[in-house]
Amino acid sequence: MTARIGIDDVRPVAGDGTHPAKAVAGEHVPVTATVWREGHDAVAANVAWRGPGERRDRTTRMTEIGTGLDRFGATIVPDTEGLWSFRVDAWSDPWATTTHAIEVKLAAGQGTTELANDLELAARLLEQVAALKERRAEQPALQGAADALRHADLPLGARVGPALSDEVRAVMHDHPVRELVTKGPVRRVWVDRQRAAYGSWYEFFPRSTGGVDAAGTPVHGTFATARSELERAAAMQFDVVYLPPIHPIGEVNRKGPNNTLTPGPTDVGSPWAIGASTGGHDAIHPALGTDEDFRAFVARAGELGLEVALDLALQAAPDHPWVTEHPELFTTLPDGTIAYAENPPKKYQDIYPINFDNDPASAQAEMLRVTLHWVERGIRIFRVDNPHTKPPSFWAQLIADVKAEHPDVLFLAEAFTRPARLWGLARLGFTQSYTYFTWRTTKEELTEFGEDLREHWDEGRGNLFVNTPDILPEHLQVGGPGMFALRAALAATLSPTWGVYAGYELYEHEAVRPGSEEYLDSEKYELRPRDFAGALAEGRSLEPWLTRLNEIRRAHPALQQMRTLRFHDVDHDALIAYSKHDPASDDTVVVVVSLDPHETREGTLSLDLSALGFAPDEQLVAHDEVTGETYTWGPRNYVRLDPTRACAHVVSLTRRLEEPPA
Repeated sequence: MTARIGIDDVRPVAGDGTHPAKAVAGEHVPVTATVWREGHDAVAANVAWRGPGERRDRTTRMTEIGTGLDRFGATIVPDTEGLWSFRVDAWSDPWATTTHAIEVKLAAGQGTTELANDLELAARLLEQVAALKERRAEQPALQGAADALRHADLPLGARVGPALSDEVRAVMHDHPVRELVTKGPVRRVWVDRQRAAYGSWYEFFPRSTGGVDAAGTPVHGTFATARSELERAAAMQFDVVYLPPIHPIGEVNRKGPNNTLTPGPTDVGSPWAIGASTGGHDAIHPALGTDEDFRAFVARAGELGLEVALDLALQAAPDHPWVTEHPELFTTLPDGTIAYAENPPKKYQDIYPINFDNDPASAQAEMLRVTLHWVERGIRIFRVDNPHTKPPSFWAQLIADVKAEHPDVLFLAEAFTRPARLWGLARLGFTQSYTYFTWRTTKEELTEFGEDLREHWDEGRGNLFVNTPDILPEHLQVGGPGMFALRAALAATLSPTWGVYAGYELYEHEAVRPGSEEYLDSEKYELRPRDFAGALAEGRSLEPWLTRLNEIRRAHPALQQMRTLRFHDVDHDALIAYSKHDPASDDTVVVVVSLDPHETREGTLSLDLSALGFAPDEQLVAHDEVTGETYTWGPRNYVRLDPTRACAHVVSLTRRLEEPPA
């Protein structure tokens, strides 16, 4: 072995390759590399890959991508969860070098004398492969081709014809003669279960599900009353229900409605102010129910085909048991008080942040303990609050420790933060992350955002929430129902994973004040029962549209992909178009969304059919999953979207079936 061949820019890769890239079981993962050597001799490569516990490599031959780019690629499909490894091996390919020389010399009109050495070299290579014991079946064809190359009495074309036949080429491709073999560095890929990449999330507060009493006063909900929301989420075809913290809420510095500092005796406080005399992160708020009630809630979700995601908010209320039992977890200020959380100008007087530097070992052990507490109760998905305010080393260790025993556990980072932190957290092991989608509204911004999401898919997966209890973006405040519909269409089709916070389907849009992204009467600080059934009966609900989007996502594997996202030109700034393809099922979907919630917009959509696997001018069957209509589409197509009818086309493209013979 010798390191004579250059192997560069190997993908998939996360960052500098220190951390594993990401994939899910059954995903078609492209492996690419730049392979080169000096001179004009041909090079070739394969990817050697193996799964957790496997002792032998699986090998897949790589093919050249494009012409003259020295770029090679192959697709691997990891089939189990856990840590996989792969390596690109490259070599000088004398067969490809020799046959290329023969072909170009023949094309240039050169004769037997000029080709003599090339013919003999090709014959020797054929005999070398024919001599392999496992190639006995192909030996006659290979030896016959070698004999023809040496048959001086035959015309030149007849001498080289057998060696250049499809049969012989296939054998020499599959069982190559390899020279100057070079092994590349071993890379790693962490393979999660499929929910890590694909799923529809619905967030709600169980405490708001109790309805109102005879006087119209909200009643605190329980896990029992919250079961109705499980059933409604399942009916809307969601896959995951995410619960904000379910723990006891602090009494000290409790916040009142709209984040005021003057709560009344019945105000419930913020669930993120965790901890009171009744317990901390391993306890359940007494008003919600018992441990048994929670287990029953999780079990009911499973019966409905839902997973429960739980908030992991590593912070404490001033009266959390940690304050007295683990004072090393907090920061004491010069005046002797404990520092509360701030994000200037915001102040969170009801929350103490964790100090991970006073006693790192103690902090690490306690946070792992509370995380595993909920894993043992059936939780396999955590939405992590403010992960970018904790040390990177802490997350790397916590996630590794959890996955060492429970590789199916997933972590969603609530990382509305700068790119370095967002993708940095992903490399440390976070399964998914919130993204900048909320603030991307124009065609140019959304295109750049989607391409960025696709390019980072090996290291981080974006979960596109249209709203959260913390974020009511301006476009939802002023855009009307049409804006709610089109943002849901974008989120549900741009990324395989998207999410909705309860109230979105009711078009809740009032901010606490102009210029704020906080909801008026925010559910973070008070009970907020909603009449979903009444709104649906009166036609004031977006539930049917959310349901239809999730149905389409389930029916089309293409929409469960991210690596194949491709944007297409449509000649109107208010119309954005993109496609996705699923290589396993050969499913292709084109999405066109209007970014105008008020006016009808129309334009011409130009599709790169070759990039989608069709002939450049092929006429295709285009079935719109939104309207139910079927069209004929080709390279250029007229599109029109009326927001009063549909804000998006979600079109399945298929080839026309041949007409049966008469």
